[in-house]
Amino acid sequence: MRCTLRKADPQQMCLKELCFRAVRRHFVVLGIQPLLDLPTPLIKELLPYLTICQLDKLQPPLNRRGISTYSGWIRVLDDMFGPKHVVNFHTEEEAKHEVMRKLFTRVFYGFSNTFVKRNIANLDTPSMLWVAAKCIRHFLLVPGVHKSLQSLTAERRPLLNLLEERIESVGVSQSIDLSKRKSQTDLYVLHRLLDHGLAKKLTVHVQCPVVLAWLLHGRGSQCVSPELTNLMHSKMASASGDGASCSPGLQTGTSGDQDDEVTPCKRSKLDSVCVEEEEESGKTNFTLDPQLLCQTFTPFDGPSRACPRGQIHCLEIRECGADSLRVLNRALPTFFCLRSLTLHSFSTLVDLDVLDLARALGKLSESSHSSLTDLSISVLPYTELLEILLDASPKVTSLHVEIQTVMWGPRFLLHHSRTDESDMSELPLQKLTVKVGDLQTDLHFITSVLRRSPHLTSFHVSGMRLPIGSSQSQLLNTLSESNHSLRSLNLEDMKLSDCHPAILNLLRDCRLEELRVNDCRLLERCSNKEESLQQLVCALKTLPSLHTLSLAQNRLAKNVSVLAELFSGGSPSSVRRLDISSNFIQPADLLEFAERLRTHRPPHQLTLDLRKNPGDRDPDTWNAAMQRLSPFCVLLVEGWISTDTMADHISNM
Repeated sequence: MRCTLRKADPQQMCLKELCFRAVRRHFVVLGIQPLLDLPTPLIKELLPYLTICQLDKLQPPLNRRGISTYSGWIRVLDDMFGPKHVVNFHTEEEAKHEVMRKLFTRVFYGFSNTFVKRNIANLDTPSMLWVAAKCIRHFLLVPGVHKSLQSLTAERRPLLNLLEERIESVGVSQSIDLSKRKSQTDLYVLHRLLDHGLAKKLTVHVQCPVVLAWLLHGRGSQCVSPELTNLMHSKMASASGDGASCSPGLQTGTSGDQDDEVTPCKRSKLDSVCVEEEEESGKTNFTLDPQLLCQTFTPFDGPSRACPRGQIHCLEIRECGADSLRVLNRALPTFFCLRSLTLHSFSTLVDLDVLDLARALGKLSESSHSSLTDLSISVLPYTELLEILLDASPKVTSLHVEIQTVMWGPRFLLHHSRTDESDMSELPLQKLTVKVGDLQTDLHFITSVLRRSPHLTSFHVSGMRLPIGSSQSQLLNTLSESNHSLRSLNLEDMKLSDCHPAILNLLRDCRLEELRVNDCRLLERCSNKEESLQQLVCALKTLPSLHTLSLAQNRLAKNVSVLAELFSGGSPSSVRRLDISSNFIQPADLLEFAERLRTHRPPHQLTLDLRKNPGDRDPDTWNAAMQRLSPFCVLLVEGWISTDTMADHISNM
């Protein structure tokens, strides 16, 4: 069980709690060794009472004794998010990293919440920031919080040096106004982390093509991009006029061919890009060149030296509008170090823009130096574009797409012709995720990709709606016939109630390790739901490799006890994680499941997800079921208030 620090009156505390709080208060005076000399059970009870810095200091010596600080980090997360929030971290390091990641950003930028206010004496210290910085791997740059960022170039310079050595991923949360002098600090911190540090992943959360151009400039080659200069001057010209939007129109002129052999990771001193800022005292010139930014913030005793130009292996653009896409397309053909590209848009992308992207990806893939293997794009306007992108990127092994059909406007796919040979060519695809928002989906384009992907190990499909009279059995049969290497299958928000024979056939012919069938109306048309679920259990037991099973939101209700048979007989299932959340399981049904599961105990400790089931209908029975399950299960539960969830009840009737 997780131990949560109680907020009781000191007079009502037991002596042990008073001692634990005294240890927390006088930790420095006591020292580490007396605590290490305590009996192991007492140490484990003490951990949830310690501060973050104390936990961090004790962790290495405790680990050497075989004691985990997991309960301490979980207590912090429970305190941060509240008791109804399920903290789903399985290891000590995962829980610790989540604590440090959440708190570093809040404390560094001076953001506050209830937890921070309650623990401000332990958090608002240089040592806490230093401890957190040693642990985190992602830094979120928040432009506009100038005082905090400026401190990294002054009194907190050692902290910037540490971040440079540790940070692997950088995020830009807001637009950076390049016409403001204070923006130099933002750009300098980015330059230090991306070009001098270890950071190889960049996430841009905003639609600002000028900033994106500055960030990508020179990543693909050593050549100075004329479009970047145009973008900068366009921004500055508009800034001196009417305040300038952050998304100016882009020039669409073509550039010369790039040399395939250019090394992408270093660059010589760039031509400085000077901009001007209107101030009351006149015009102030400054440079956005990273080379000279370093000279601005870092004293040099000798002659100026060329700065490195760091590689970006993973790029994620969270608001990818048309202008940002054009900036990216200019960089892509020689962006040889790029391994993963993720593009999100709040609105459906125009198909012509997607075809331009496909052409840029095609130019990149023509080079033997291309490293791009992971591609994620949302939102595409048509299912057909899935295969077009794959044909343009034949080296991609992981593809994630979201599709939302546009019901208006012209379609330009008629201009895209594909040969019979490309229709049949084998793809190296290993992971495929397709999330669909169509009213109807043409299944042909999905099954075509599946047939061309014999090496597929992971497939996730969500939201597919077929025309009346069609069945998802065609999809399942294609998986059985063409994708024998499949290890992870995730079917979500689909109608599978008429696909039981195809499901059973697939399970008998595969070697799945993870199976998730969520919100698929599995038992909707079954005249005998218990018998149908029993057949599914028998098929699942033939998979000795299966370790994760999710049947969430399938209206199992009173039939849930059948799942206990997974662990019966001479060959019990190897499932270690079972998700039966959102199935309207009543307390009496859970108690019957618990009794049967206690008879057929799983061979391994089972993580059981029971969230969003109406345990408050009969709390005593629900708690009795939990007590029977807890000796051999890790239980994930979450508060349920039946009066607030009537819609979910109706959906499960």
